[in-house]
Amino acid sequence: MPMNSVNTNVGAMIALQNLNQTNGDLQTTQARINTGKRVGSVKDNGAIWAIAQNQRATSNSLNAVKESLQRGQSTVDVAVSAGESISELLILMKEKALAASDVTLDSNSRTALNDDFISLRDQITKAVDNAIFNGANMIESSGTTVQALANADGTSHITVSAQDLSLGGAAMGSLTSTSSISTASAASSMIATLNAAIIATSSALFKLGTGSKSLESHLGFVVKLQDTLDAGVGNLVDADLAKESAKLQSLQTKQQLGIQALSIANQASATLLGLFR
Repeated sequence: MPMNSVNTNVGAMIALQNLNQTNGDLQTTQARINTGKRVGSVKDNGAIWAIAQNQRATSNSLNAVKESLQRGQSTVDVAVSAGESISELLILMKEKALAASDVTLDSNSRTALNDDFISLRDQITKAVDNAIFNGANMIESSGTTVQALANADGTSHITVSAQDLSLGGAAMGSLTSTSSISTASAASSMIATLNAAIIATSSALFKLGTGSKSLESHLGFVVKLQDTLDAGVGNLVDADLAKESAKLQSLQTKQQLGIQALSIANQASATLLGLFR
């Protein structure tokens, strides 16, 4: 049978313990609602917090990967755009060379064709010189090779090799900055040179285009991967706000009942006074 005592109020102690527990649960629930997180700090759940933190680090690192891929893609696309212009110029130059190979041309016509040819030739140099993005030029002599990051550890890269489209370079062959079609024989020889240059330029553009497509494809993958990682972190640490809202209502009611229970327990010792009247 419980002992009646004014020194030790067991009922009040139990009521206070339960009230403290309810207050603690209520504080936790309110913190989850305020932050939107079920695991907001390492104290909430050390293992889950550590896993989530590692995934956050990977996700944040992928921002640098995306930037590298986007920068590389832009560099390659600028080179492709300039290369396409150069390819069109070569076609026009072949047309001029073919026309100038006609031995029946008068000198004025030949001079006009040669002037057009030289103008087109010089435009190739301008196109090459202006194919720069972020200080990198992929189609000049000894051009820049793009090496974009491919993973969050920096151990993998996507490489797009530079293609020399400058006059006298690998693709242009015998077409140099001094080439002309001032004579019928020079024009006739130039046709073969231009044919080879057109084929080589098309091959170089194919390689650049394939590289740009690879960068674009991998960028899409990285974006999806980052979204998946962020969703995974959310699954680990985010709070179910609907559930927490319902729990908040329950705990608030429980807190009020606990306060009443403690009040009743505290009044129990007062009943002992009736024994001494």
